[in-house]
Amino acid sequence: MEAGTPELVKLEDLEASRALTGRKHVLSLLVENKPGVLARIAGLFSRRGFNIDTLAVGPTDDPDVSRITLTLDGAVHPIDQVTKQLHKLVNVLKIRDMEPDQTISREMALFRVQAAVDGRAEIMHFAEIFRAKIVDVSRRTLTIEVTGSNDKIDAFERMVRPHGLIEMARTGEVAIARSRPDQ
Repeated sequence: MEAGTPELVKLEDLEASRALTGRKHVLSLLVENKPGVLARIAGLFSRRGFNIDTLAVGPTDDPDVSRITLTLDGAVHPIDQVTKQLHKLVNVLKIRDMEPDQTISREMALFRVQAAVDGRAEIMHFAEIFRAKIVDVSRRTLTIEVTGSNDKIDAFERMVRPHGLIEMARTGEVAIARSRPDQ
């Protein structure tokens, strides 16, 4: 075949792979608490062209072990391939692809919003409806902490944005498996 001549492609080759689930994957990794572990994990994703939607890292009850919670779009990436690659990393102790119906997940966000005297009551009312906390007040702004699902935080953002959203910071999801009813 000559260079530049396109190869024939069958229609079935263009169809989406069955391995792509279309759901958001929440990966929970238990790793050794050592320097460079996060860099190696992020490098693995980067080298393979995977995009991490959210990333949260924190200690566990064991000071030698940290938990990394990653979210990925399963429609874009076949998740089994990345978990196989993660298992090969020396410092990774355990990997779990958490099922949404068997998982409790939360995210925390801070919003700094313009809050002039005439609009402050409405913003405070939004905070109350969303069970958010006002964590800082100044003459012209309110800083509000919202904890909950990704959808809840997105909804709160939509409500306060028209009032003048100055700045927003989100943690990314943290997740833990639900207890079974018999436990």
